[in-house]
Amino acid sequence: MRTATLSRTTAETQVHLSLALDGGETLIKTGLGYFDHMLAQLAKHGGFGLQIDAKGDLPVDSHHLVEDVGLCLGDALKEALGDRIGLARFAHAYVPLDEALARVVVDLSGRPWCEFSPELPPVILGDGFQAEMVREFFIAVAMRGGLCIHADLIRGVNTHHKIEALFKALAKALRLATRIEGSDVPSTKGTLTS
Repeated sequence: MRTATLSRTTAETQVHLSLALDGGETLIKTGLGYFDHMLAQLAKHGGFGLQIDAKGDLPVDSHHLVEDVGLCLGDALKEALGDRIGLARFAHAYVPLDEALARVVVDLSGRPWCEFSPELPPVILGDGFQAEMVREFFIAVAMRGGLCIHADLIRGVNTHHKIEALFKALAKALRLATRIEGSDVPSTKGTLTS
């Protein structure tokens, strides 16, 4: 079973997260409705089981909570992927949402990197989700998960559509990259974990 369960507690946040790469129940509660919606998209289109119970210092802003959920998700991905034997490793996805079109390319290389080119306006969506936190979330997932992620927004007008297309593209790329299609480590180095 490719699963991970972990917790992160700081003076700013408490995050409890369970991830099942091959499917399962999804139940997400972060206190930010828009963020919950995006995480549900990630689980649905990634084919993951994802349970998150998170609390944070939302009266300050959404930064600490969103970033810490990203850190936990990255840690969970790293743990669930294990030795990465047999993985497809590379994948990309283009996802449209009305006028918005996003592209995300991933490499489960074990070497963390995130190129996030979309420029999102400094607006608040829903009950306190700051649009610029999407970048921080992608970076946190990549850094802690040992993933190389390139995220681009090809076009778009509506901020909700842009962000949702990015989350769905990440989900689809992860779904393809994490599938098992062989029996060895997909690297001439012989490892993807360091």
